Amino acid sequence: MNPKQLAGERAAEYVEDGMVVGLGTGSTAFFAIQKLGQRIAEGLDICGIPTSEQSRIQAESENIPLTDFGKVTRIALTIDGADEFDPDFNLIKGGGGALLREKIVASLSDREIIVADESKPVAHLGAFPLPVEVIPFGWQAIQRLLADLGCHPTLRNAQDNTPFVTDNGNYIIDCDFGRIDDPPALETKINALCGVVECGLFIGLTDRIIIGKTDGTIEERTLE
Repeated sequence: MNPKQLAGERAAEYVEDGMVVGLGTGSTAFFAIQKLGQRIAEGLDICGIPTSEQSRIQAESENIPLTDFGKVTRIALTIDGADEFDPDFNLIKGGGGALLREKIVASLSDREIIVADESKPVAHLGAFPLPVEVIPFGWQAIQRLLADLGCHPTLRNAQDNTPFVTDNGNYIIDCDFGRIDDPPALETKINALCGVVECGLFIGLTDRIIIGKTDGTIEERTLE
């Protein structure tokens, strides 16, 4: 079993009958959704809220009942991945382009478990460029404002070299800040820019991190 599968399947064990579950996006969350589908086939009674169209399609293929925020107000537990996380459980997310829905779901969750492999823990955030979701209108101006904050910004392109478009119809600008010493302050500055929808810094939203390792073991971290 590969490390991502180890982490994803372990996280799925925390799901209990009656829960509303946030279904994350990405290659590690994939295995959690897959495992939840297996558990539902065995009698688990839950419903899910997907964080992307990709996760919605997978959940439907696994026969996971879905709901939305018109019917529920809170999520008991969300399982999602991350591109980086530091010792304080600050995260960079958005490599897959789903950061806005992921943050909405995380902010409305009682608990969030992050699943990862050994490449994701870092001493300081910033090696992975920070994704920032922006509206398409005036994106060049927004990119200049982001550069003024001290980064090298790049518009994310799709495979056909046209701008990558999120599930919400927006663009993503990937911002290379180098080492990020104060993630909360940077999140505040970025989200204050007109035209920015949301950034991929996730601060104070994670309760537990599960790391699958190449030797077949699993490490679970919680904040003291």
